[in-house]
Amino acid sequence: MAHFAKVHNGVVVNVIVAEPEFFESFNDPEPGQWIQTSYNTLGGVHYKPNSHEPSEDQSKALRKNYAGIGYTYDSVKDAFIPPKPFPSWVLNDQTCLWDPPIPRPEDTSKLYRWNEDQLQWVDWVVE
Repeated sequence: MAHFAKVHNGVVVNVIVAEPEFFESFNDPEPGQWIQTSYNTLGGVHYKPNSHEPSEDQSKALRKNYAGIGYTYDSVKDAFIPPKPFPSWVLNDQTCLWDPPIPRPEDTSKLYRWNEDQLQWVDWVVE
């Protein structure tokens, strides 16, 4: 089985699991195109299932990122791109993910969130 994203006007509107042969006889009444996506691909890297460890076979990396509803599909880059999380973030052309204007702190003893008004990472405070 494989994952496929339905793309209409450059936007992912559905994601399903199916055999590739399914589309040979499937008469889809809705406009758009079905494009294969890889559940284990993130930032152009294919990972072993259920892990953060890159696969030995990077030929399995497909279209930069696993597609999600609301993602865009860039046919020139052949990549699925998630929605932009904040106006200040910039698309990384290598990963097709959004980078903040300043890197996230490496301190793992705290949780951080992006504050768009201050353009900085702040401690995550649960209120």
